[in-house]
Amino acid sequence: MKRLESLIESIILASRWLLVVFYLGLGVALAIYAVTFGKKLFEFAESALVLNDTDTILRMLGLIDAALVASLVVMVIISGYENFVSRFDEHDGEVHWLGTIDVGSLKIKVASTIVAISSIHLLQIFLNHATFTPQQLMWVTIMHLAFVVSALLLAYIDRLMDLAKGEKGGKGEAGRAGD
Repeated sequence: MKRLESLIESIILASRWLLVVFYLGLGVALAIYAVTFGKKLFEFAESALVLNDTDTILRMLGLIDAALVASLVVMVIISGYENFVSRFDEHDGEVHWLGTIDVGSLKIKVASTIVAISSIHLLQIFLNHATFTPQQLMWVTIMHLAFVVSALLLAYIDRLMDLAKGEKGGKGEAGRAGD
């Protein structure tokens, strides 16, 4: 019976390697997104001299938005692989945060990036407010606030969990002050 249990556990642990397909797929999607970013940048450069200030800002916000989404994808690929599949070996130019992001911090980073992306979209909408109805503006604002509240709640829960871990380890807030 112990051999069967050991075999099942080995299969379950090996199944984590299936996640590599997802991370590689995200890498391919990121490459495709980089092409669309290049197209947006080229179109922006072509029309930069004829755009008014608001349109220039809107185009730049679109580029910033794309950069945030791309950064989010990279963060998910690297930290997901590191947390769920395998540790990275030593590499030149290693990302400084590699190995420091656990699942809880990844959730907070993802949530805060989503809030940043939502903020950019909201700013784009407000700069173009004449093309939206008051009801549309209200709903977009409510959705953004929902993202903000969700991110704050995730951060609060993570903070509570850190405090609970500190108390279990014999270190509360007072114990950390001397560290």
